[in-house]
Amino acid sequence: MAGIEVEITGLDDVKNRLQRLAKPRKARSIARKAARQAMNIVRDAARLNAKAIDDPDTREKIWKNIKVSPGKSKNKDAVIMRVGVDGGAAMNANSDRQALAAKPGGNTTYWRFLEFGTSKMPATPFMRPALATNIQQVTNKFAEVFDAELDKELANL
Repeated sequence: MAGIEVEITGLDDVKNRLQRLAKPRKARSIARKAARQAMNIVRDAARLNAKAIDDPDTREKIWKNIKVSPGKSKNKDAVIMRVGVDGGAAMNANSDRQALAAKPGGNTTYWRFLEFGTSKMPATPFMRPALATNIQQVTNKFAEVFDAELDKELANL
């Protein structure tokens, strides 16, 4: 896959507006909201891609387990939003197989074999292209929501 280029302009204005806000906690809240809405675009694209490769003869449906969730970081100022397959990396000796089977799409831990391939099977990626083909829409959506929410918060000052 080729590299992904992103160009963001107008950050000086945003920086000045964030300084006027003077509430780092509120700024993170606004960023989380914008990131979630932006990553919903990737989630929806990944679901469409997964529907195309899901086996209609089985009960498991990968697309039903694709979700957006916040990530964690040691940096308290970082906002991380992830798109992934719920329960997707949980297959080991200690896994609760009943809990995995109870997910909306069933136990779909095999998704990574489809995404990355194996020594006996070529990859059929559906998650990575969901981001790669939508990077500009994600960036635009984040900027749009962040700008609107920041304006709304600054109007309340």
